[in-house]
Amino acid sequence: MKRDTIVILLLLAAGAGWLAYRYRSSGVTTGLGYLAIKSDGIPMSVPMHAARELKDATFSWPRTVGIWAAGFFTLAIFSFLYRDNPIYKIAEAAFVGISAAYWMTVGFWAVLVPNLAGKLFPRLIKFGAVPGLDLDKIVEDLARTSWFGWGIDYESANGDGLTAAWWQLMNLPYWLPMILGAMLLWRLAPKGAWIARWPLAFIIGSTVGFRLVGFLGADFVAQIKASIAPLYVPVYDATSGALDFGRTFYQSMNNVLLLAGSFCALLYFFFSLEHKGLAGKVSRVGIWVLMITFGAGFGYTVMGRIALLVGRFEFLVSDWLNVVAR
Repeated sequence: MKRDTIVILLLLAAGAGWLAYRYRSSGVTTGLGYLAIKSDGIPMSVPMHAARELKDATFSWPRTVGIWAAGFFTLAIFSFLYRDNPIYKIAEAAFVGISAAYWMTVGFWAVLVPNLAGKLFPRLIKFGAVPGLDLDKIVEDLARTSWFGWGIDYESANGDGLTAAWWQLMNLPYWLPMILGAMLLWRLAPKGAWIARWPLAFIIGSTVGFRLVGFLGADFVAQIKASIAPLYVPVYDATSGALDFGRTFYQSMNNVLLLAGSFCALLYFFFSLEHKGLAGKVSRVGIWVLMITFGAGFGYTVMGRIALLVGRFEFLVSDWLNVVAR
């Protein structure tokens, strides 16, 4: 037996022994799921330490299995900190497979069905997949917005989606994404893969065009406008009307540092001028500005990851092991 397997089995045995001793000595249960019915009739998960105080809290096998599965996969992922092992590979494969299946299902039912099939065959989708689809609103919208109706008289339906003809419920321009989507799937065919290049080129081109306009407006132009600020910002007291020197100095220095930092960072990337003398000193200040910016961004990202890690530890010690009350 390999050393990794022995270590994992010993850790599992030690954990099981500790849980058994804890239950035998103090009667504290571990990894049990409870549900309570809220006032609106929707079940709500209840922590183990609070289940004894709630009279309507009932034991739930699905919740319990979910807690133990989440605890197992969390520890399996953490086991990679020791080294690569079969338990980690199982958790990794399960995570990738379940995530792919979940997001494919969400994309199908939340995007494809209502936004494409619901526009082309709304009556079929309403009675077969999405009962909440409002056929009357679809007919009214088509009669109001379809300036190019392809010869279809939408107004003759009189806003009644149940009695309207099937072609009066069809938003014909949506056939274009339907055809492009079918062409994109042609990539999986053994022959004719070139057909998928047309919709792929359309997707990339349109996405680049929309994102470029959004980037120029939200990032490029907005940052230039934000950097154009007065160097002297007088701030007056609200009650006396006198000049507040402290807040004035703070606001003014903030704008001065913003302008100086932007200028130094831009000069560092100005390669037409040799970085010697004054230009070299200013460009070195720009390096410090860039490093501070990158460090702050990296620290912010790490804080977000640490928050996720703390959440998993809180789940292990509270929801699973019931060591600390949530």
